[in-house]
Amino acid sequence: MAAQGQNGSTGPKPIAAGYALIDLENAAYSYSGNELLSGMSVSITPGAFYFLTGPSGSGKTTFLKLCYGALTATSGIVSLFGNSRASMSRDEIAIARRKIGVVHQDCQFLDHLSVIENIALPLEVAGQDRLSDQMNLKELLAWVGLNKRAEAYPPELSGGERQRAALARAIIMSPDIILADEPTGNIDWEMSERLLKLLIELNRMGKTIVVASHDLSLIRTAKTQVPVRVLRINNRQVHLAGADL
Repeated sequence: MAAQGQNGSTGPKPIAAGYALIDLENAAYSYSGNELLSGMSVSITPGAFYFLTGPSGSGKTTFLKLCYGALTATSGIVSLFGNSRASMSRDEIAIARRKIGVVHQDCQFLDHLSVIENIALPLEVAGQDRLSDQMNLKELLAWVGLNKRAEAYPPELSGGERQRAALARAIIMSPDIILADEPTGNIDWEMSERLLKLLIELNRMGKTIVVASHDLSLIRTAKTQVPVRVLRINNRQVHLAGADL
């Protein structure tokens, strides 16, 4: 699948025109001798909105982990911003990951830190001064609707609030791409729509979005607002699905 040109401002090497943000070429992943995913040739292109679908246990989380470098393909090539994951050093992978925001399915936080402190953690890990980013943090909290919950602790949050806090943490470093693993799986429809609205706004700002979900209603709702591409996992392979959802 052809990709649009992308100029990378950070990362191990400049991104030449023609590269996708994330590219899989005949990639496969096996665990304990069992092949979980195989023959995947998929390009995640700049500014697009993707849904990744498939039954529970089909490999959606594994696919996303390959996309942000947490796993290495057992065969084939996975490239992050034009660089083969297999040949990247630990530091290069760390730099590339700053350009990828991840919303994990389990939304884990440090319970002894407040919401705003949890959201700011990526800044501290990257060596940035959190105090100099206080205004941006407050604006981000207001954008996700958590400005009144800034000093609350994770156990005090509802499911929907935890998901929005996880999204805020994922985008605090202004990544190029956001990967969300079943972000609406444990929240009601009203909160799902609210989270989807935030993801659509990010996409309209130019961010690439990949959402793993089995919720067809969510996909249909998104299609009424932005162009959506659907990737479907079937028989351990990922295919670009048709428009009939």
